[in-house]
Amino acid sequence: MSALQFVKEYVKQPRTVGAVLPSSKVLARQMVESIDFDEVRSIAEFGPGTGVFTEEILRRKKDGTVLMLIEENREFCDLLHDRYGERDDVVVIHGSAEDVRVHMKTCGIRQLDAVVSGLPFASLPNAVSHAILRVTNQVLAPGGVFVTFQYSMMKKALFERYFAGMEWQRVWWNVPPAYVLAARPMK
Repeated sequence: MSALQFVKEYVKQPRTVGAVLPSSKVLARQMVESIDFDEVRSIAEFGPGTGVFTEEILRRKKDGTVLMLIEENREFCDLLHDRYGERDDVVVIHGSAEDVRVHMKTCGIRQLDAVVSGLPFASLPNAVSHAILRVTNQVLAPGGVFVTFQYSMMKKALFERYFAGMEWQRVWWNVPPAYVLAARPMK
């Protein structure tokens, strides 16, 4: 997908796309730093968009680890399906992260070891943000990790309501610069 097509999707759906350009590879590397790829067996990616974080996850994950991609934007979902649909270890789902429990059941996954989120929580309706974070906290395995990025720390308190031990890192090499936040489920 070209940058122009990405911008077109942003213009059509700014609340769910959330960025004018795809994330940088530097941001993608930072997004997966807190995942112990030797231990995880199931990963969900919320809002994978064009697959920048997906590529980094696939580069690092072990054989046998299932990656579930949940994308609400139809254009992005079709792109992801074309790119990864033939893989046995990747499941592409057109749907909402709010329904992650249903998607997990369909895939035969009991708990998630990691959730990587590209969702624009700053522009999502408040009720949707709470619903996604609540269910994410519930489906993460003990010791699991939730990782997201945001362009400001405006929603940090919201994340802290659902997750413990939050760590953050500023990534300057992205347009715009972003914060990566990683935390554990609050059980």
